[in-house]
Amino acid sequence: MEQNLTRIFTLFGGLALFLYGMDALSHSLETAAGSRLKSLLAAVTGSRLKSLLAAVTGSPVRGVLAGAAVTAVLQSSSAVTVMVLGFVSAGLLTLRQAIPVIFGCNIGTTITAQLLAFRLEDVRGLVLLAGLLLCFACAGRKGRAIGRAVFAFGLLFEGIADMGTAMEPLAQSPVFVHWLGRVRQHPWLGLLAGLGMTLTVQSSSATIALLQNFAARPGLDGSSLLGLAGALPVLLGDNIGTTITAVLASLSASRDAKRVAAAHAVFNLTGAAVFCAGLPLYVRLTAALSPKGPELAVIARQIANAHTLFNVVCTLVWLPLTPLMVRFVCRLVPDRAVR
Repeated sequence: MEQNLTRIFTLFGGLALFLYGMDALSHSLETAAGSRLKSLLAAVTGSRLKSLLAAVTGSPVRGVLAGAAVTAVLQSSSAVTVMVLGFVSAGLLTLRQAIPVIFGCNIGTTITAQLLAFRLEDVRGLVLLAGLLLCFACAGRKGRAIGRAVFAFGLLFEGIADMGTAMEPLAQSPVFVHWLGRVRQHPWLGLLAGLGMTLTVQSSSATIALLQNFAARPGLDGSSLLGLAGALPVLLGDNIGTTITAVLASLSASRDAKRVAAAHAVFNLTGAAVFCAGLPLYVRLTAALSPKGPELAVIARQIANAHTLFNVVCTLVWLPLTPLMVRFVCRLVPDRAVR
């Protein structure tokens, strides 16, 4: 009983470290970049550039690139999504301009999983020390912010290592391994598991990091506990669950902001439904686009690549259909209640 409590505390302690590291990393990078990122996002997609280059600003591609770039730098799709909702409520962005930015946010957030796939847990102490030394060595505000960002990045891997330590005994539990076998046979169970975890934690980056770490653990037979086919439905569930942040943030916002949140949900829901239906093809395509090698050595990168593939493909499909998305969310969130 005491051992089980210790494992639970270690798991949630590692999760707390990871979430704090994500938040600190986002804030530190935002401080280091100053207000230029917000100005960039507004200038690239907003009305100021529209008055000068109307034809260029009307391009959804520019919005996608802006959303992806800002999210990749800030390492927080939630922060950028809330920023976009604020721009829409303030009238700085129109609904048609904001929706492609949200598509780009989904691509930008996959950078986190790609970074975590490098598996730097073994050198996390060095990363933490480097961040601390930068904080002490730099006199300027931006320099110290970069140091805090490096330190926060080390905290991410410290949290992952703690969560992995807590989960390690599960890999040798016949009951748990049997349950994972059911997840592999019934993808909808994995979808629900990913959805539930992300709704609870309110961070798809945390649940995907947990998934990468867990999938790289050997089971009773020495292979991955989940395998790629078992991990991808959980990943799709994570992508659905992450939309709740935008939905909650839009509750007190303008009607167009609610429509942007609805577009985010539609984007992920439709994509997850299609990819789950074509799961065997999704598995084969991910494996083909990923490095070759022993399953335990490459599965974290495969999950990261699958995450990127999902969001890039969904964006390529939905981007030409942006006018259709605008009409759909306007029907979904009408101007006034129908009596």
